[in-house]
Amino acid sequence: MTSADIRYEHHEGPRAALDHLDDFLAAYEEVYAEPPYSEGPSDVAQFIEHYRIHVERAGMRLVIARDGDEAIGFTYGFLLPADSSWWTNVQQPLPEDFTREDGARTYVILELAVRKPWRRRGVAARLHTLLLDGLPVERVTLTVRPEDGAAPARAAYTSWGYERVGVSHPWDDAPFYEAMVLDL
Repeated sequence: MTSADIRYEHHEGPRAALDHLDDFLAAYEEVYAEPPYSEGPSDVAQFIEHYRIHVERAGMRLVIARDGDEAIGFTYGFLLPADSSWWTNVQQPLPEDFTREDGARTYVILELAVRKPWRRRGVAARLHTLLLDGLPVERVTLTVRPEDGAAPARAAYTSWGYERVGVSHPWDDAPFYEAMVLDL
């Protein structure tokens, strides 16, 4: 398998994104069963529940990477709404002008995952590029786990220009994440 054999599908809007959940769900389960995540069935059910909400957000985009018929990676995100609580989850105080959202300023990447056999082949970078292609936003944000198992993801984000802005704790039982921003 070469990177030339991999094809990418771009889907926009609620219906298109929801219709393709089953296409990448096995890839999600495989990637997030690994450390540092070690997610089980209840985590997958929670992901599905959240995804069904996320697809309704403005600017929803999904990109799936396939090798043949097999989904080998995916990414999705949406525009942060004006009333977003995204920045209130960051533990360090951030300037008010930094946290101001208007529904078009910031795009958030919620998931970016590639199955192990296809890693280090440029698939994640291509997924990232296609997800953001043509977005009229000032910046992009995402979070990444601080554990050593997520070091390759953090290194990729840093090489793509993301900068750490603080530690995010999105809900009481959630792990801590590093919040990162890419200025466009």
